[in-house]
Amino acid sequence: MSERFTKGMARNIYVGGGVFSLLLLLSLTFHTVSVLPERDHRENLTPQVALGKKVWEDNNCIGCHTLLGEGAYFAPELGNAYQRFGNSTEAIELFIRTRPAEGVPGRRSMPQFNLDDEELKALAAFLKWTSEIDTNGWPPNIEG
Repeated sequence: MSERFTKGMARNIYVGGGVFSLLLLLSLTFHTVSVLPERDHRENLTPQVALGKKVWEDNNCIGCHTLLGEGAYFAPELGNAYQRFGNSTEAIELFIRTRPAEGVPGRRSMPQFNLDDEELKALAAFLKWTSEIDTNGWPPNIEG
């Protein structure tokens, strides 16, 4: 290479790279903003689902479980619990209702929260609602 790398060339690379990065950022932002309304399902947000979210928060479920990848990794992911329980809110309610008060012998397990029927139905509705969110394939397997 007979030509030297000059300050002008370095400046052109720097400015060109900056402009390219800015244009890439703007195009990806535009794409994301245009796709989000298709993925939104807030119209399915009912008072029962809102109560289920409150039950979720009041009992600190996220302290052990993850929900759509957020939370603790001690217990299974619950973003797809509705599918794991055969697309049945009744199965989710039954699972939570029948937890032994003292837990499973020999290991730590989910405690019995003694939720009433309304809270159980609301929590199951909340888990059903979260399972309907378009997460681009997360979690990667049915086990969570």
